[in-house]
Amino acid sequence: MQEIIAKTRTFRRFSQKEQLSSATLGELIDLARLGGSARNGQPWQYMPVNTPELCAKIFPNLAWAGYLPDWKGPVEGERPSAYILCLLNKNRLKGTEGEVQFDLGVATQNLLLGAMEKRIGGCRIGAFNPQLASLFVMPDYLRLSLVIALGKPRETVIIEECKNDDDIRYWRDEHGGHHVPKRSLESCLVNLEVR
Repeated sequence: MQEIIAKTRTFRRFSQKEQLSSATLGELIDLARLGGSARNGQPWQYMPVNTPELCAKIFPNLAWAGYLPDWKGPVEGERPSAYILCLLNKNRLKGTEGEVQFDLGVATQNLLLGAMEKRIGGCRIGAFNPQLASLFVMPDYLRLSLVIALGKPRETVIIEECKNDDDIRYWRDEHGGHHVPKRSLESCLVNLEVR
């Protein structure tokens, strides 16, 4: 488990021609649905997308890598070969409005861990053009909240320790390696005095 967690990074460049089957996407969504949910409300629904035509329509509506302002996202050939759209079903909220994002975090982490076990990389994308939803006939009770880009990774992600607590920006080296600084375990631990 520790090895899979360490390998489950955010990937933004993929082998676009390596298609992901509908069965594979269904297996990943099955892992998402099994995650814990506040009051067991299970408000999230998912739409798998793996046709090149629809993937091409989704891609221009996405924003990529906020810390890399000169990079507009993966080039043709390195784009995701599949997406999973995460849709909030407002009819299933039942008083859990304030907790749905926690549920989505649990669900998508399950999904991405399962993807990495299959050597599939992913990227959660919350920055997208609101017009993306207009590609679909969307009932009023559904709200598009997150897009997960998926594909066979075509980049190396290197985890390294932060040089200082304020330097958390990821960056790319001259060979295209994607470096992600992580705070040390010690800096994440807190020892509070007990009253």
